[in-house]
Amino acid sequence: MSIRRLPEHLVNRIAAGEVVERPASALKELVENAIDAGARRIAIRLVSGGTDLIEVTDDGCGMTPPDMGLALERHATSKLPDEAIENVATLGFRGEALPSIASVARLTLESRVRGAEGWSRVVDNGVLVSEGPAAIPPGTRVRVEALFERVPARRKFLRSARSEYAASLDVVRRLAMARPDIAFSLEHDGRRSLSVPAGESLPDRVAALTDRALIENGVPIDLEREGLKLGGVAGLPTFNRGVADHQYLFVNGRPVKDRLLVGAVRGAYAELLARDRHAVVALFLEVPADMVDVNVHPAKTEVRFREPAMVRGMIVSGLKRALDEAGHRSVQRPSETALAAWTQEPMAPASPQLWEDRQWDSRPGAGQHAVFERRPNFIAPPMARAEPAYAPPPETVSFPLGVARGQVAKTYIVAEAEDGLVLVDQHAAHERLVLERMRKAMANGGVAAQALLLPEVIELDEPACDRLEARAAELTEFGLDLERFGPRAMLVRSVPAMLGQSDVTGLVTDLADELAAFDEALSLKERLDHVAATMACHGSVRAGRILSVTEMNALLREMEITPHSGQCNHGRPTWVKLAHGDIEKLFGRK
Repeated sequence: MSIRRLPEHLVNRIAAGEVVERPASALKELVENAIDAGARRIAIRLVSGGTDLIEVTDDGCGMTPPDMGLALERHATSKLPDEAIENVATLGFRGEALPSIASVARLTLESRVRGAEGWSRVVDNGVLVSEGPAAIPPGTRVRVEALFERVPARRKFLRSARSEYAASLDVVRRLAMARPDIAFSLEHDGRRSLSVPAGESLPDRVAALTDRALIENGVPIDLEREGLKLGGVAGLPTFNRGVADHQYLFVNGRPVKDRLLVGAVRGAYAELLARDRHAVVALFLEVPADMVDVNVHPAKTEVRFREPAMVRGMIVSGLKRALDEAGHRSVQRPSETALAAWTQEPMAPASPQLWEDRQWDSRPGAGQHAVFERRPNFIAPPMARAEPAYAPPPETVSFPLGVARGQVAKTYIVAEAEDGLVLVDQHAAHERLVLERMRKAMANGGVAAQALLLPEVIELDEPACDRLEARAAELTEFGLDLERFGPRAMLVRSVPAMLGQSDVTGLVTDLADELAAFDEALSLKERLDHVAATMACHGSVRAGRILSVTEMNALLREMEITPHSGQCNHGRPTWVKLAHGDIEKLFGRK
């Protein structure tokens, strides 16, 4: 078969396959065009998730009729004044979006430059249908109808209208987050689903588009290094989600889904979150144009950095620094579900006629069932414990986490703070404290070891023993002295001193499992946080242990000066607070 030049309409359809994957892809291109046109207000309308209608209206600079004709031709753009594509500063630059969309849908393009009349052009699946004057305000309006209607092979691969709408909403949310100076509104099937005003601050815009609670449960990020600038908002580790959909990453104002950036976020939160939980972050990275290539993906959703290691290190250090400054902070507001679980105990009405109108039988034993069978009208005292205070209790004003007042279920410390009631999970809190102590000890040369009076034999499978034996010298620096004891056993001679009376069998077993996931080329020092977290979990104060008031207060004081003490090594909160207002609501005082 001889080589032939493809016709223009087929070329456009091939290009549409790269650029217009689904309605959300077309919407992304249209909104980016509106932003590049200098719009300050962008209104979006969708019908059936965008498959039936996508309409984008902006108040940007608009286009003249000749420019509108060029805009519908391939590789025609106003965003590259010269051939220096590496210096592109706009979201779009290829000039493929409009002709590609017009080749697989009915596209109506209306535009007006200030001081001139409006003009309209209608293209139906690559064919110009009509053009003429249009009565519109200054700016541009683009309508895309019946997307892929004449391309059934593409149309049948679209998902449900609800799924397509969700993808479109995510696109608008990301673009709106990058530009808080622009007002955005989104309407789907006649219902307004998103509306944000222009001129918001970046944290407010991020919170409005993700979760309002992020304002109270996030920390700002501001870091500049070697010409790179990192800003944004990072949620506290305890303010997490079960999926990674709440991670928003931007490079020079462009929303991206880059594996390098996602990996950097995961690395920064590695020992602060459980494996099945994900951080809530919005990171804005400003990079010099000559250090990033945005022309590596048809939809421009991926970028390539000239110095990827420096970028990753900057994100990790920026996030960790911001989280370190958060100190012992944790999610402050108890969930509505938790508050709803606090119920009022039903109380029997007072009975002033307890002894009246009652006929007593003088016979021995008569009438006693009337007393013995009555349900008691009093509430049994809670089965808790508090020690007598031989010295005056300290003032609550001087301590953020308050002063210990008792212990509940041998697991939770109850403390009174100036602004409410604090509940502390003693195991989770001490687990974090032990981890931070181990990190500090490793930074200072190694963890002190405590020799066992009688070495303990741990039976494992042979591959697990092989892994531990290969890392025995490195584990010694962590205070754990191991040696091989036959093909399926390890002999433990010493454990880290700070772990106290820990579960040696569980510790060694968990370490063997952790080592299976490590890259053999990496030293344990490079995986310090994983190893230390596993050890800390086995050396912390267990639930079910009775603590004295002195021990409880010592734990609270150490939490207040320890970074990341607001969450345990698995990302769960170590303490929650019921503010005075919440307590008053529970008792109907508010």
